[in-house]
Amino acid sequence: MASRYRPTFRTTEFGLLLFPALTAIIGLAIILLVPRATLDWSWTELWTSLAFAGAVIVMSLTLGLRGFRGDQTILPLTAMIALIGMLMIQRLHPDLAARDPGFSTIAQRHLMYLGVGLAVMWLSVMLLGPLGLIRWLQRYRYLLILGATALQMSTFFLGTEVYGAKLWIDVGPIQIQPSEIVKLALVAFLASYLDENRDMLKSSWNVGPMKLPPIPYLIPMGVMWAMSLLTLVVLNDLGSALLFFGIFISMLYVATGGLVYVVVGLGSFAAACYGAWFAFDRVGIRVQNWLNPWQDPLVTGFQPVHSDYALASGGVFGVGLGYGSPAYIPAVETDYIFSAIGEELGLLGALAVIALYLFFVLRGFTIAIRARDGYIQLVAAGLSSIIGIQAIIILGGVTRVIPLTGITLPLISYGGSALITNFALAGMLLYVSGLPKRA
Repeated sequence: MASRYRPTFRTTEFGLLLFPALTAIIGLAIILLVPRATLDWSWTELWTSLAFAGAVIVMSLTLGLRGFRGDQTILPLTAMIALIGMLMIQRLHPDLAARDPGFSTIAQRHLMYLGVGLAVMWLSVMLLGPLGLIRWLQRYRYLLILGATALQMSTFFLGTEVYGAKLWIDVGPIQIQPSEIVKLALVAFLASYLDENRDMLKSSWNVGPMKLPPIPYLIPMGVMWAMSLLTLVVLNDLGSALLFFGIFISMLYVATGGLVYVVVGLGSFAAACYGAWFAFDRVGIRVQNWLNPWQDPLVTGFQPVHSDYALASGGVFGVGLGYGSPAYIPAVETDYIFSAIGEELGLLGALAVIALYLFFVLRGFTIAIRARDGYIQLVAAGLSSIIGIQAIIILGGVTRVIPLTGITLPLISYGGSALITNFALAGMLLYVSGLPKRA
């Protein structure tokens, strides 16, 4: 046991971190030089990139000094994805501020959230074990999910309505998005419940020629299904509802291997979404923009039309960082930041972003497969599923493969609650990667 905490140098992690560190410096230098059309610059102007590079490298070194033996790719992947978001917000800042004075401090706020997120990730790795929090989440799962549900529903009474949906709660000068916290609570609850009842959920009982699943053990699962639909109906939040349900279905399948759960779950949720298409104007507009944004290109279809223009103008190699016009797209810093990436970095840059998410999810599931403890396996699988499902939902919406649902691109889009929560997710995943593994 003592050797586990012996200081070490995390060679692979440190080497991989050099790439985001150099990219941070070069990327910010390009953003600064493009509008000047000169090569005049100083190191003091690159302090944000230098601070970012220093922070992730120091994090790696402190993990080594702590004797942490966990995965050495999660931190570099997280840093690289977050770096892309930092560079894009820095690039968008002048254009957004010129369009609306309310964006005059967006870059500074994003840097603050980024710093807090990195600190939360580091603390997650350092404190989850000593404080016993990972087992506390397992033990008090019902208290956890009840609190999470109350927090989510509180937005109906206390939330601020934006574009027809109540997603945020104002706390002084900041806004909190409860759904970002709820998704982590949902993973912890499902991991604990599914691990304890895995065998029962795999069993069945006969009614004549039919085989039915053990219904009493599915009641909590039904509550999760109902919570997803309630989020859709009451809060008018299709994105969070789809994300919650995706987490629920993916973890249920990982725990049981039962394809019937997936088919029935997706069918019922699809039926609910079809009903919401006709019941809620906001959902109907999103579906219409998915099918044909040119029906109203100056009002409801303005966003998707300009997003399509941006992606098309980027071509294969992009117009170049700083040379595009992504600020013409409303909400480009949140919902449509992938369009800005596609315009300025092209198809290759967009595919690189998708590849980073793919590697993150694959590494997360590798951690899950290697874990010795069933609960930890499901936690790792659930956390990885969050990143994968959330990325698929927003990327599919921006490219109009599915209707846009309005959630953020993980670790890239602007938004304090989302950014900090996803760093916490990465920290939890990194922590569980250091727990005992299968022989």
